[in-house]
Amino acid sequence: MSSAWGQGYVTDIDYDPGVYREQMPTQLKLACLLSGVHWDVPDEGAHYVELGCGQGIGALVVAASNPSWRVTALDFAPGHIAGARALAREAGIANVTFLEADLATFAESPAAAALPEADIVTAHGVWSWVGEPVKQGIVRLLRSKLRAGGVAHVSYNALPGWQGMLLVQRLVREAGLRLAGRSDRQAAAGLSLVRDLLGAEAGGLLSDKRIAAWLPEAAKLSATYLAHEFMNGHWAPCWQAEVASDLAAAQLDFVGTSTLLENFPELAMTGPQRAVYERFDDPLMRELVKESCNPRTLRHDLYVRGARRMSAAQRDAALRGLWLALLTTPDRVRLEVDVAAGKAEMARAFYEPVVRMMGDGPAQVADLLHAPGAVSERENPAELAGLMVGTRQAMVIARPGAAPDATVLRLNALLARHFGVTAMLNRGQSMASIAAGGGVPMTTAELFVAGRALAGAADERIEGWTEALAGPLEPSDQEKVAAALAEARADTPARLRRLGALPS
Repeated sequence: MSSAWGQGYVTDIDYDPGVYREQMPTQLKLACLLSGVHWDVPDEGAHYVELGCGQGIGALVVAASNPSWRVTALDFAPGHIAGARALAREAGIANVTFLEADLATFAESPAAAALPEADIVTAHGVWSWVGEPVKQGIVRLLRSKLRAGGVAHVSYNALPGWQGMLLVQRLVREAGLRLAGRSDRQAAAGLSLVRDLLGAEAGGLLSDKRIAAWLPEAAKLSATYLAHEFMNGHWAPCWQAEVASDLAAAQLDFVGTSTLLENFPELAMTGPQRAVYERFDDPLMRELVKESCNPRTLRHDLYVRGARRMSAAQRDAALRGLWLALLTTPDRVRLEVDVAAGKAEMARAFYEPVVRMMGDGPAQVADLLHAPGAVSERENPAELAGLMVGTRQAMVIARPGAAPDATVLRLNALLARHFGVTAMLNRGQSMASIAAGGGVPMTTAELFVAGRALAGAADERIEGWTEALAGPLEPSDQEKVAAALAEARADTPARLRRLGALPS
């Protein structure tokens, strides 16, 4: 339910807190390089702007992880901004500013005029949930504040991937609006109607098999997420070419996507599909062909204001200079992964030695290409970095060896206390790291264990941890949480120390 000032947005409940790797600076950098575009963002002193920051957790993590940077985060909801400012004060993060703003008019405001040019502007979960005046306000802000060579990240619900779900959203919202109550209860009632209609074999819902497959997954999603997704009055999925056309008014060039595997046509399409794709040079037409083969429901598109294209040699040299670190233990790395075109087998003769080398700590791509015992026909830094990071088994390290400072440790302790809790199980979590230059992703169990390590209580009995995190759950779920905690206890603290999220 929107309040009188909400203009169609869900304002009666806060959006879920979260840190999204697609917004992290190092992920954006790798996406640019994989797309053959120069990364012109300075390592130090950059200005990072987040539009629609929600509860501000991502902005706080970026600010703490990059102490020399300036971070500005804007949101329409005053409750979000008040909570984010409170967390910033508690963590002692001085290089972040949270602004309550209506993006429809912010570009012309004195507050916008006072901002320095931005190196990175990111907007996750905004574009396809706002009305046309807000979209045009975002374009004007990008035109006036994103500097030449600056990077913009825009995520949105995409067509044709959402085509079959248009009826679901309309049913959920219309049924929900006819009920008195909070937005999360309205969304739940609307989804109940969808389930009943599917059970009654409603042809409109049966026509797309993805709807029946999605409903069990929806049961795992938080009520607040479902409310913000389905009860928004401006919800409208977009064609990629239309978004690119709108952003062209800010002189932005489409570059690729920060969902890294989608930048590899051989992973996104079959051979015959690629043959059609390669008929075209125009990147927007190529994206339409790709979407026709494997429609995405959510896109994380990357734009640069004045993209400077690199030669293959320049791209490979830049990629060789990156540092990578494992996000898991070497024995858990998967070398066969699911991709849009089927399954991808990462050559064991090459990747097994690479993974062993990474098990000792962060390593430079140039060295990993020549890991002891690695066998390959040719050096391919794009494949190495793209696959390891794109499969979420590694991340780019911005400042190898950098230790966490007092601000990072305070924020990480706060994140563990607020989000390493039962209500946040099955949600993606993160901690800040100066070495990583952004959020280190982890599970809720890992966040809980890291929090106990920061509190000096790493030797507590595992039974007490299970009771704290899984006590309200059913016995079968308690067993799963207990196993996850035991696994996290065995390797999480050492791994997070290597990644700079915990002190050595």
